[in-house]
Amino acid sequence: MPSPAPPTELLPSERAVVLLSCVLSALGSGLLVATHALWPDLRTRARRLLLFLSLADLLSAASYFYGVLQDFAGPSWDCVLQGALSTFANTSSFFWTVAIALYLYLSIVRAAREPRAGRLLWAFHVVSWGVPLVITVAAVALKKIGYDASDVSVGWCWIDLEAEDRLLWMLLTGKLWEMLAYVTLPVLYFLIRKHINRAHEALSEYRPILSEAHRLQRHASVADKKLIFIPLIFICLRVWSTVRFVLTLCGSPAVRSPVLVVLHGIGNTFQGGANCIMFVLCTQAVRTRLFSLCCCGCLSQPSAESPAGPPKAPASSKTGESQGSRHTPDELPST
Repeated sequence: MPSPAPPTELLPSERAVVLLSCVLSALGSGLLVATHALWPDLRTRARRLLLFLSLADLLSAASYFYGVLQDFAGPSWDCVLQGALSTFANTSSFFWTVAIALYLYLSIVRAAREPRAGRLLWAFHVVSWGVPLVITVAAVALKKIGYDASDVSVGWCWIDLEAEDRLLWMLLTGKLWEMLAYVTLPVLYFLIRKHINRAHEALSEYRPILSEAHRLQRHASVADKKLIFIPLIFICLRVWSTVRFVLTLCGSPAVRSPVLVVLHGIGNTFQGGANCIMFVLCTQAVRTRLFSLCCCGCLSQPSAESPAGPPKAPASSKTGESQGSRHTPDELPST
């Protein structure tokens, strides 16, 4: 393996962009966790998996934020701590992303029954938390995590570039699982979409009414689009990290390109924000409830701060509010 390229200097503007990406990712992950806590009826098994992915992304964003903020100039104890946390969280995020795809494949295509799905969830926990933990503990114990001169990161610490077997540990602590996800995710979601299309075609033969057929086609189209975007977003975010990894292995000075550095920083830190956009803002049931919650909060604030008026005014206001609150549950979508 060639000697590493000279250290990549992180410009203040690049640091600011990556820090903003970390904050947005943390907020997005927090919002996903909040929706899971607020509305129990939305706690499907798939969204429970999404909750665990959000927790991993939240820890990843926090650890990356600290690393980019510190912009380590050399090895230190907090560099090792940050590198260990980000390694664990990042690797766990890969596993949970694939776990969601695998669960959807088994549930939709293979029609897995509830007891089998329950055992599968435990297997996901063991693999998605256990494997990253074992790898991270081993890397810390063998002193493989340390200062990497930002050649394969954007200011945070990861694998020490002075280690002789750094390539092996770069693969074990992230890159191997990342590249496997590049292949696994598109294949699984392609099989899911293919199954949905076949089911829709079979159902259309028994649906002679045009309006019903159009409605089914519309819902299937929305589902297909969301399924397409999941692996697409993952690959678009993570590919820049892989590009810089390959350039580092080749000893290319292009690894220090400002564009690549920023794209790498955003790609590694914005996974939580992308999941929030996908599964909260682009999901009608969750989006409607969030808007309803925000509107109720905005409407209740002026009434609480308004001065006392004539006796009949507060009564009519309360009546209007009670009528509005009675209509709110009926307007919320069931799915």
